Amino acid sequence: MSLERIDHVQLAMPAGEKDAARRFYAGALGMIEVPKSGNLARRGGCWFEAGDVRVHLGVQGDFHPATKAHPAFIVDDLASLCARLDAAGFPCRDGEPLEGYHRAYVSDPFGNRIELMEVVG
Repeated sequence: MSLERIDHVQLAMPAGEKDAARRFYAGALGMIEVPKSGNLARRGGCWFEAGDVRVHLGVQGDFHPATKAHPAFIVDDLASLCARLDAAGFPCRDGEPLEGYHRAYVSDPFGNRIELMEVVG
């Protein structure tokens, strides 16, 4: 038995904020919103994907953003993505150096931390 891959990352969001989620994940990050499956749709929230990257946003009643724990996405043009995020009102912050990568952080509209990584070379 072995682990093969991550299917998705789930982050929390406050109730009633689907439009804000769409502005960030679909609009600024360029992901596609996909329908939640059957019985899970009743719980609220929304799902997004881009290629093999899947983010599920679940509604949490006593919402607190994930400010330390975070997903890290590999991107192909960090500077352009950060410029797009900045223009959309989601400022990027430089990450500390990590050999082999350029890194930045951005917060989604709810304060959840997202790491963006571009492979160097």
